[in-house]
Amino acid sequence: MGYVSAVPPPRNDPAPEPDPASEAEAAESPAGRAGRRSVAVALLCGALGATVVLLASGRVWARGSAAVADGSLPLAADGRAVTGLPAALAIVGLAALVAVFAVRGRGRLLVSGLLALSGLGAALAAVAGAEDREALDAEAARTTADTAAQVMGLSHTVWPYITASGAVLILLAGLLALRYGSGWPAMGGRYERDGSPRTRKPVAVDPDRPEDLWKALDRGEDPTHRPDGD
Repeated sequence: MGYVSAVPPPRNDPAPEPDPASEAEAAESPAGRAGRRSVAVALLCGALGATVVLLASGRVWARGSAAVADGSLPLAADGRAVTGLPAALAIVGLAALVAVFAVRGRGRLLVSGLLALSGLGAALAAVAGAEDREALDAEAARTTADTAAQVMGLSHTVWPYITASGAVLILLAGLLALRYGSGWPAMGGRYERDGSPRTRKPVAVDPDRPEDLWKALDRGEDPTHRPDGD
């Protein structure tokens, strides 16, 4: 009579394969998530802010009239006539926003600072031009051919403040770049994280199959070369 054990034999079932998605989610740190969110927010703020500044700078900032012989002549001045600084700094900020992802290290810090300063300068210039009258005075003098002519009934619109709000968005993008930019990705996806270029594993070529030979030639490979050195 054979021996019977009450202990069940050990099971050799294979261990369940880990889920890559769950591992990536578990390994993802809060700092990494915050960094990716900051990239999206900075890009949105920078692009939207520059668009607002460029569009609002082309709107009428001030209105008035100039006295002429038979009455008065209506005058208007857009933002670029008042000050061209906000639009110019918006273009600089937009270029800096793109350049942030093209540089690393200290260069990224300097470009991020330039981005923030562009937004700050554009905002200050827009607010300073909100009550400006020199542009319309110059237009009145040009229209009436009288160097002493001044604009009458001067009024201002809200477009300078809309321009300033767009500049604040550029400033916010720069501050985000200064705070989180060190962890943002950089251009050049063909390089690994350590900076070395990725190597492509050569595809095995069967010399007895002409189609493999032609494909190797199309890839710029030598079909007669064998990687194993045979």
